Formats: sequence, C-alpha cells, structure tokens
Amino acid sequence: MPDAGIAHLFSVENRFQARLDVEAALALAEAEVGLIPEPAGEAIAQAAQIEKLDLVRVAAETVSASHPLMPLIEEFARVVGREHGGWVHWGATTQNITQTADVLVLRDAHRAVKDLLAKVLRGMSKLADASAAVPMAGRTHSQHAVPVTFGFKVAVWIDELTAHTDRLERLEDRLFRVLMGGAVGTFASFGPAGREVECRVAKHLGLGTMPVPSRAINDGIVELVLVLASVAGTAGKIGKDIYSMMQPEFGEAFEPIPDGTVGSSTMPHKRNPQLALDLLSMSAQLRALAAPALESMQHDHEANGGMTDLLEETAKRATVLGGDILTRLDVILDGLELDEQRMRANLALSEGLIGSESLMMELGERIGRQKAHEVVYEVAQESAVGDAQFLDLLVRNTTVSAYFDRDEIRRLIDPSAYLGESITIAHEMAQHARAVADRLEFSARTAPPVPLFVRAAATGDDDVDDDPVTAGRDATEDLLLVGR
Repeated sequence: MPDAGIAHLFSVENRFQARLDVEAALALAEAEVGLIPEPAGEAIAQAAQIEKLDLVRVAAETVSASHPLMPLIEEFARVVGREHGGWVHWGATTQNITQTADVLVLRDAHRAVKDLLAKVLRGMSKLADASAAVPMAGRTHSQHAVPVTFGFKVAVWIDELTAHTDRLERLEDRLFRVLMGGAVGTFASFGPAGREVECRVAKHLGLGTMPVPSRAINDGIVELVLVLASVAGTAGKIGKDIYSMMQPEFGEAFEPIPDGTVGSSTMPHKRNPQLALDLLSMSAQLRALAAPALESMQHDHEANGGMTDLLEETAKRATVLGGDILTRLDVILDGLELDEQRMRANLALSEGLIGSESLMMELGERIGRQKAHEVVYEVAQESAVGDAQFLDLLVRNTTVSAYFDRDEIRRLIDPSAYLGESITIAHEMAQHARAVADRLEFSARTAPPVPLFVRAAATGDDDVDDDPVTAGRDATEDLLLVGR
C-alpha cells in the first residue's frame, strides 16, 4: 500500500524538531523586541537542530522529571551554551511550545491530506464519466428502489467528498495559529511586548495569531478531527457499497487485487474485499475519535493538561488514519472493475417491478396519483408473492390496460428508460471533482514558502556544559516516548 506520507510527521524526532523551531522563533521574536539580547536569539536559532541534542539523555531525564518538555528544554539550553542558554524558553509555558509545534506538524499533515484528496477526486471524476450511463439497480433499505447509473452512485461520493474538502480548507485560519500567551494567555510574562512577540513568532513560523491566546481554546484542532471523521464517514460508506457489490450474489464491482494476493488460507477461490474492509475498519476507528476530540474541550478554568494530552494523541491518530484511508480509496478507484452485464442482470431480477414508479407516474396523469399508486401497488404485490410476471398482470389489469397496450407497458417499466438525470448529474459531478482537484493542486503549486527563520550552520566550538553528545542516536522511539 502506498505511504500516505503522514505517519512519519509524528515521529518523536520530527515533533521534537518542531518544538525547537518554535523555541527558535520565540527567541528571535524576543530578541527583535528587546526582551532578550540579540546574540542570544541568534545563538538559540542556530542551535535549534535536533541532530545537536542528545535524545538519549532527554529520554532518560523525562522518566525522572515526568514532564513532556522540560528535559528537552534543558538539553537544548545546554547545547546553546552557558552564555545564551539561560534565555531559552523565556516567558513561555509548556503548552505554548508543544501546541504550536503540533500545529506545525498538523500543517504538513493537512497538506498531505489535501494532496491525497486531489488524487482521489481525480479518480472519482474518471470513474463517474466512464460509468455515467451504466444502469444499475438503485437500492434503498437494501431493496430495489428505482434505477440509477453507476456514475450517479459515484456522483454521490463526489458531492460528499468535495464538501469535506471545502470544510478542510475553511478551517485553516482557525487551526494554523500560534499559542503564545504565557501561562494563562494574558502575556503577563512578556510584559507590554506580549502581542508583538506573538505576532513576530507567528510571522517566523508562517502561522496566524489567536484573539485570545488561552490554553483552554483548542477548537481549531478539534474541528480538524471532526472534518477528518466526516471524510472517514464518506469513505466508510464507499467501502460498504463496494463490499456488498463484491458479494457473489451481487457481482457488480470489484476492488483491484494484486497478483499473488491470498484471500484465504484454506479456500483458494476467495477474492476478499480487503481494501473495502480496511475502509470500513479505519472509518469506524476515525469516526470514534470525534468523541474524545470534543471531550478535550472540557478544560476547567484556564487549562487542564489532561485535556491537552487527550487532544494531542487524538489529533495524531485521526490524521494518520485519514491519510491511510485516502490512500486505500485512491487504490480502489484507480483499479475498480465493473461488471456491467451483471448490473443489468440484477436490474432484471424483479422482472419489471423496479419500473413500477414509472408506470404509476404515467398512469397518475390519467386517473390521479393516489388512485394510480393503489392500482399499481396491488398488481406489484400480487406479482411479488405469486408466480405471475409483473408485465402480464399489468396487461390483465382493466384499469392499466384501459390506457396502455402491452408494448407501452413494457416500455414504461423498462429500467434503462427511467434513469432521470442520472447521466447528467454524473457528468456534472465529474467536472466538479476535476475543478476541486485543480484548485487543490494549484493551491499547492502557488503557495508561498513557509517563512521559517533561517538557521545558519553552527561554526566553531559551542560554549556548552559538556562536549556535544552524539552517541546513542539509535535510541528507540518507545524509549523517547517514556513520560509522554
């Protein structure tokens, strides 16, 4: 399965680097407004490279300190050196750094999700156009309803997914913001320069600012999880459709299966809907994350670390799952096989009953809608429970035969002649999917580079307490996560 390009963003090293980026941006901003010496800001920014830190030491001290950030800050200050290390993390509280760093990671993940959505929408566009006129049974409550086309079914998928894409874009201003208000969001530790520090940190990181930089405000990240849960809902619905259509009793559509794939350890004939099952499972997992995301808004007073930790892990899990879901959906759409003959055969299973609405509407113009419904309903039920065909019963019905001959009745109950606007809608939504994909791709190409500060390579000897420690970089991620 292709890599969604998201999971690695949440590695310990990448998240630690994001925290160093925030610390460096903070130091530069404070130096620019005179809160800390200018050389200190430059030294902190130059040292903000994860490769310079001893992460084994950070992991070990995290165990004893039981704090998610201080061991990293202390190690970072050591690397900055005696002269300037004391200015690291000046005036900030832990969540200022960790949440802002998580927003940087989520920004990269958000871009990856949009790239995947563009690919999926292009796949849907091709499929909707190609199958716009392929008739099949429309089903409500798992029963034959009226005919549709497969392209119309894809149009439904497109409509939902493009709406989620719009939501994903609209939340950006509420999500990509620094949290830089100090202990409770009042800027007290930064003095009169607080707002200026916040604005400059935001500029260095390419983020926005919060009107009220309270640690209890996390609705932007919560909204991201909810939108991803909605994407998962649509993907799960698609997975369920394909799962059922792959059943031998349906046999209408089949997900791609690479050569050599084994469906069952004992039944060689099995062609299991593995990707559709992945969609169903992952969709359920991601949708379930909506509840803890909403729960994380329940801060008491000015902050609750438990709620912060809950959202941090929830957002990570939701974003990774979202990427994994979209990669599978892309593979399915790219190789989906349709059996048009089977679709037509399934349409004919009811021997014309699926065309009862068409006949009723035409008859209703002669005798009134309600009376027509009663007449056709009685004939349809007789056909459904007996052996006589629907067409024959209609021909023998005195009310129906008073207005239509056998050929006219056959034409009226022909499912391929009662597709409504299915074909037009399929083509329209295919075009819409292409337009949204174009917009996403254009946005990615023309987006200005993130105005991160420039970290010059360190030269000469750093004035640190000990020699820089580079050994032990093979520490496992589990070790680094101790105390999180």
